[in-house]
Amino acid sequence: MPTLKRRRGKGTDADAERLAAAIERRMPERSLLSIVARTAYWLGWYRHFGPASGSDPKIKDPLGRYSLAVFTGGINIGPYEAAKHIAGITARELSMVRNRHINLKKLNAAIADVVNAFAELDVVKAWGDGSAVAADGTQVDTYIDNLLAETSIRYGGFGGIAYHYISDTYVALFSRFIPCGVWEAVYLIEGLLANTSDIQPSTVHADTQGQNFPVFALATLFGFDLMPRIRNFKDLIFFRASEKIVYPHIDQLFGESGRNVIDWKLIEKHWADLMQVAISISEGRLSSATLMRRLRSNSRKNRIYKAFREVGRSVRTVALLRYLADPALRARVTAATNKVESYNGFSKWLGFGGVLADNDPEEQEKLIKFNTLLANLVVFHNALDISDIVRQLVAEGWQITADQLGRIAPYLRAHISRFGAYATDDLRRQPGPFDPLLKEVDFTEVGLAA
Repeated sequence: MPTLKRRRGKGTDADAERLAAAIERRMPERSLLSIVARTAYWLGWYRHFGPASGSDPKIKDPLGRYSLAVFTGGINIGPYEAAKHIAGITARELSMVRNRHINLKKLNAAIADVVNAFAELDVVKAWGDGSAVAADGTQVDTYIDNLLAETSIRYGGFGGIAYHYISDTYVALFSRFIPCGVWEAVYLIEGLLANTSDIQPSTVHADTQGQNFPVFALATLFGFDLMPRIRNFKDLIFFRASEKIVYPHIDQLFGESGRNVIDWKLIEKHWADLMQVAISISEGRLSSATLMRRLRSNSRKNRIYKAFREVGRSVRTVALLRYLADPALRARVTAATNKVESYNGFSKWLGFGGVLADNDPEEQEKLIKFNTLLANLVVFHNALDISDIVRQLVAEGWQITADQLGRIAPYLRAHISRFGAYATDDLRRQPGPFDPLLKEVDFTEVGLAA
């Protein structure tokens, strides 16, 4: 049975802690609505929203109205409740914009815009290079009488799952809403393929729910390196490349000689079928989620399942051996999955409205994407505020390194006000231009291992 020694952490960096405290203390107070409005002026993400056809009536103030729609949808309060706290807007006006001018496709385009702009900031280099993404779900409460609501044994609640794909730079690349009763790995590849931003990761991290044999195979076919954090890796089976091969020192991991051998002839026989499936998914003729639901463990008579299973066995065996042999890799996997856990808490803090007050599955997914867009806008604005504060500190004589910045997540929230009467004056205050560069810090040598 394989065992791993507990890896010693790097310990605390006194200078990094002092920098984090100084940045958090100097973060300017912001309201959520002002953050949404300021980023709308800077990035123009709201340009993707609009009526379904040219004959529909246009609105007079698209920036203000769409900013209010994203703000209220992101914090998860309905139009009628929002109208009680926002002067100068009616529930009907908010409802019309959210229902007729914004759909899932337009929300995905707006999210991609923010992700692309975020990737251009210098400070982002301290957090990651965009080559890795971590996927994980978090339970979201819903009403009982709808199609997706289920009791989650894993999360201990009733509702659905918000499934997020978080880049190693802390920004959310994609999100969707799925039922509690499914194995989360079913939707893993679909979200990666649906990501239309400029950040296209090649390495994918997940937890135990984000992997199985068919998912390992499908990830390999699309060029993704799936490296999950598996809870029960000690109990998993390692597969031999050949029954004649004996591995010195680690042969006991593979069980008795002649057993647990990859069937390469089966893979060769059905390789064309695997390629056909991959092409069908890439062309949009077949959903990867639909395929993963059908390739379950109880479909052993399915020849496509057997081929996917054999490929997945070989890929997962290599992934497990890499995980056991490389402490730095284990540190990266843990760091990536910790980032998505931090994002889940951050997004829930922003979506303080409570349960998803809609029973339509499409509207439920829209609310999840509203929350993702709002979270990305806050992360983008926090990154700019952090950059401004670093410039001030350097001017005061501080010596700041990229590694120190890398220890500060852009999920800062103490300076953000969420409650009260929301003043719409912020919608008409056009901010000055922002500076994406941070020449005061050297990013040429950044330690991104953990």
